[in-house]
Amino acid sequence: MQGILKRSLDIFGSASGLLLLFPLFVAVALAIKLTSRGPVFFRQQRYGLNGTPFTILKFRTMYVDLCDQSGVSQTVTNDPRVTWIGRFLRRSNFDELPQLMNVLRGEMSLVGPRPHVPGMLAAGVPYEEFDERYMDRHSALPGITGLAQVRGYRGETKDAHAALMRLRSDLEYVETQTFFLDVQIILQTIVTEFFTGCGY
Repeated sequence: MQGILKRSLDIFGSASGLLLLFPLFVAVALAIKLTSRGPVFFRQQRYGLNGTPFTILKFRTMYVDLCDQSGVSQTVTNDPRVTWIGRFLRRSNFDELPQLMNVLRGEMSLVGPRPHVPGMLAAGVPYEEFDERYMDRHSALPGITGLAQVRGYRGETKDAHAALMRLRSDLEYVETQTFFLDVQIILQTIVTEFFTGCGY
């Protein structure tokens, strides 16, 4: 029953979001095309359910010739690779909105551990080597937002404590996920992410 409720929430939420946000998608797409050379969307391979790779969609926020397609080189504060419109998209987290299409296709959920690129670094080493429990986080669909994000564990994972707390939050979500927890995380995300603009 939990699985049916979760998928129903994903379908309703992603379809409604895509419909309601269509004017914003058009405006962002035009801004990206008019201010820098390259495609509107950024596509990248990420870990999906059970570690199976899938292609994630984001609005492109970096200059094409400076992008790191592997994703191993993490974004930092005042990153020179990021375009000026990209800075706004990252601060508002609007760059993540195209992932609603990933949710509708069943590759992601609205809520779950954030999908990582294979080889993502934690405290200078691949996450797979940093903690032997790392792949356990992939036993749930990756999400647009998650427990780690609403607890403030997002962004760089150069610090061992931050990397560990992010993983612990992901594992806690995998073990305790419910429909009502998903709703709570979505509501917290709307407040903490989209209104406070804490991305970069």
